[in-house]
Amino acid sequence: MSRIAVDKFTYAGVPTPIYIIEEERLRSNLRLISDVARRTDAEWILAFKAFALWKTFPIFREYIGSTTASSLSEARLAYEEFGARCHTFSPAYTDDEIDQIATCSSHLTFNSLSQYKRYHGRVAGHCSIGLRVNPEYSEVGTALYNPCAPGTRFGITADKLPQQLPADVEGFHCHCHCESGADVFQRTLVHIEEKFAAWFPQLKWINFGGGHLVTRADYDIELLVSMMADFHRRYPHLHVIFEPGSAFAWQTGPLVAEVVDVVEDKGIRTAILNTSFTCHMPDCLEMPYQPAVRGAEISDGSSAGNLYRLGGNSCLSGDFMGMWRFERPLTVGSRVIFEDMIHYTTVKTTMFNGITHPSIAMLHTDGALEMLRQYGYEDYRCRMD
Repeated sequence: MSRIAVDKFTYAGVPTPIYIIEEERLRSNLRLISDVARRTDAEWILAFKAFALWKTFPIFREYIGSTTASSLSEARLAYEEFGARCHTFSPAYTDDEIDQIATCSSHLTFNSLSQYKRYHGRVAGHCSIGLRVNPEYSEVGTALYNPCAPGTRFGITADKLPQQLPADVEGFHCHCHCESGADVFQRTLVHIEEKFAAWFPQLKWINFGGGHLVTRADYDIELLVSMMADFHRRYPHLHVIFEPGSAFAWQTGPLVAEVVDVVEDKGIRTAILNTSFTCHMPDCLEMPYQPAVRGAEISDGSSAGNLYRLGGNSCLSGDFMGMWRFERPLTVGSRVIFEDMIHYTTVKTTMFNGITHPSIAMLHTDGALEMLRQYGYEDYRCRMD
């Protein structure tokens, strides 16, 4: 595809809305994760649930060797586009998909003993079989993202496991984190070992799941390295796996939008954009969190200046966030650049209302922008087929 030179600070002249992944930032994360994998003597793999832009996979293959999937489509993406069999976990497999998933998977984790009993015979010989376990401890504060909350549908608690595991079970998978630090993992690991260490001699591997945000600036990598050195001394036979998603694409690029109107009601000015929170930035409403905007600062609305609420262009009444104080007044045509909008956002978008879906582009290390994907009416229409 053609490439054009752009100013990466303003992205002036680039058609909006558009997600832009910056190659140098991506490679920086990958280099760090590759080094952490070496220093922790563990396998670090990409979780597609957070990032699945397959046109970037040739870059990923320079640094990592595998991925993790949670569905047949993700498993096929790993096998067909990443070029390696994946580590797969699903809350529930189905009769019509399990065989295909097994073909695409090197490791396959069952969420329950009933799922294991139903399907282990069909995957044995194809994959290394694991069980997802629940240590009944997590420090994730947002209930929507807490995999160990009371009543969770994820994992098997220690009281439900037999003393002797089935002969073909080779691993445990335990996911307890969301954008967490090493200190959280340190406290969580105590609970994991208290609950499940009795079974470790029967295992070959343990997967500590995702949510380990090693690429965040304040993440204590040295603590993680020390923890894993101690863990390996206690359990030298266990192969350790981490499968973060956000860490790989953390701070790797923005969503660039444009103001298409400014309206005011009851003293609140709303700049309406050619993008949508509910369609294109759903975690902002689900988490919820107010994203950083280039050239603006988050405000409680009490300060003076160029204060605006930002509104999406869908028909959902709640498709807005605010307030931000901008350096200069917003007018029709003003650029609004949402920082850090690549991880999760790009895989969770919808075409609700049929509004224009952001394009996807890569800013290469030479400063040239390459358009990877543009969307149009046919993409929306095919959703309705």
